[in-house]
Order: sequence, then C-alpha cells, then structure tokens
Amino acid sequence: MLDDYPQLFRSFLQQSSTVYFAYSVEEQRVVYVSPAYEQVFGGSADLAGEQVPLLLTRVHPEDRQLLQQHWQRALAGEHVQGVEVRMTPPAGGEQWLCLSMSREQLPDGTVYLSGTVGDITQAKQASLNAQKFNTKKDATLEILSHDLAAPLILLQQLTNHVQAEFTTAGESVHHLLQLMEHTCQQGVGLIRDFVDNEFMESANVELKRERADLVAWLRVALHEYEQLQWHTHLQFTFAADEQPLYVNFDINKFQQVINNLISNAIKFTPDGGSICVSVARRGMQALVTVADTGVGIPKPMQPLLFDKFTKARRPGLRGEKTNGLGMSMIQTIVALHQGHIWFESTEGEGTTFRIELPALAA
Repeated sequence: MLDDYPQLFRSFLQQSSTVYFAYSVEEQRVVYVSPAYEQVFGGSADLAGEQVPLLLTRVHPEDRQLLQQHWQRALAGEHVQGVEVRMTPPAGGEQWLCLSMSREQLPDGTVYLSGTVGDITQAKQASLNAQKFNTKKDATLEILSHDLAAPLILLQQLTNHVQAEFTTAGESVHHLLQLMEHTCQQGVGLIRDFVDNEFMESANVELKRERADLVAWLRVALHEYEQLQWHTHLQFTFAADEQPLYVNFDINKFQQVINNLISNAIKFTPDGGSICVSVARRGMQALVTVADTGVGIPKPMQPLLFDKFTKARRPGLRGEKTNGLGMSMIQTIVALHQGHIWFESTEGEGTTFRIELPALAA
C-alpha cells in the first residue's frame, strides 16, 4: 500500500507551479524533478540531471556562497526553508527563487536531499519596489515636515516680537497676536505629530528580517536627502568602504532608525552644516555611522538619552519639538537585530551615532 502513495500526488505534482526535486547524495545528481521544472528553469525535466550544473553557473555570484552554506546544512540533517537566491535566466534580467530542502534516508541507507524550488520573482520585485518607495517617502516626509514647520516657527517668533514691541496696543490687537501664536503652535505640533506617529506605528510591528545589501539600501535613502538638501540648507554625504555588504535585517524598521537619526541631526545642525552617513565592515560586524556638525548634546543629557520618556529632550534649533521616545525605540529596534548603538558628542562640535549589526559572510 505504501508504494501506491506517490500516485495520490500525481495530479498535484503535474499542475503545481513549484518544482519538487530529489537529489541522490551517493550518485551526486538530481534523480527527479516535477513538471514545473520546465516552467521555472526553461529546460526539459527529463534532462534535469545534466542541466543542473549549468543552472548553478547562472546563480548570482553574490548568492553562490549562501546557496552552498544552506546545501551543507541540509546535508548535515538540518531542515532548510525559505532560502532566497537570484539567478540570471537565458533571456537576461534577474530571477528570484525560493528554496527549501531536507535530508531523507531510506530504510536501505540511501540518502537523498528532497525539496522545493519556487519562482518568487514577481513578489520579490513588488516587495523591493515597495521598500524603495517607503525609503523615499520617509525621507521626503521628514524634509517636507522641516520645510512646512520652518515658516510657522518663524511667524510664531515674529508674533512674540510684535507683542513685546507693542505693549500699548489695544486688547483686540493683543488678542489677534495671541491667536496667531496659538495657530502657529498648533500647525507645528500637527506636522511633528504626523511624522512622529508614522515612526511610532512603523516601529511597533514585529520584525520581518531578510538578507539585503545594507550599502545599496543606505545609498538610496541618502540620495533622497541629497536631492533635497537645498531645502534644509545642509550638506548630506554618503560613504561606504565596500559593496555589497549583506545583513539580515528588517528594512522597514531599520529605515525608521536611520530616518530618526538623520531627523535629529537636521534639528540640531545649523544652516550650512553637514550630515554624513557611512557604512563599513568591522570583522563580523557592519558599522553604520551618522555624524553631524551640529550643536552637540549637553553633557548632563547624555546619560539619559536612551531612557524611555527621557528628560533629555529639547526643541530643535528651529523650534522643532520632540516626543522624547524616539531614541528609546531606536535602541530597542537595534537590540532586536542583535546590534548595538552608542554615540559621542561634543557641545559646539557635533554628534556621531554608531550602530553595529551582525554582518553576513562576504
């Protein structure tokens, strides 16, 4: 009866868009692939055993070591699931595949690796496009909030000045000036609350980590700030020692970390100053640095900076407010990535934040 079980799945295997395979460890060759092989790889299923060596040469150079590592894990008896690798199809472009496999030993001692391969190109491209859009959206939102709040803050300051100058003005004039000041405060508060809420909502979600090139992602993020630096009157630069530098991280959450650090740098760096983001490999760690030439953090505030609802909060140079929760959340997100964040700051010279994350093998 057991020998008849495979027939129960014949219809399923014939129609599935996922490739099912069996690899003989002793013979070192693929002994079975399901019909979806032809759809996914473009070759004949009957010739899969001969075609696999050619397919392996089409694996993206940056993913070959990753594939080899997981293959060895499966041979050692570990169940490997959801490994994403890139291939170059014959027609060109980039194809994303998702691989799962495990070691099976039959009663006669024969050992096989069996598993599945699925084409996830469309889903992966949609995800990458969404991540790029998110990165651009958050950077643009931060800069626009700075731009929108600045004239309101200036108007509020002018209103205070007019009130001080015209002490003999009538009650109606003072009432109008107070209304202007209150309206400006409300406008600035609404803008900052909107940006802060975007950060809060994004940060309070379970991590979804994936292998990605940290340098490529940071380059996209800083490009948005560089494009709009004439808005902020600050100079943005990006530097990297090597590329690619792969890290297993939640892109959306880490994006919130970087955007918050840059946002703080903008708040406390005078016009004409600079903000530099850099990334480098330090042994088994990826080191991300965000440095500014701003006013620095007062010494009494430094030990309290990462406290939840910290008292080490102050308005930005242009009157921007802060909720005092951001740095605590940043530290939490970094810690969830098995990372570490710290800073050095000198009043009047600037602040440098550094983040270490575990880096994947080159």
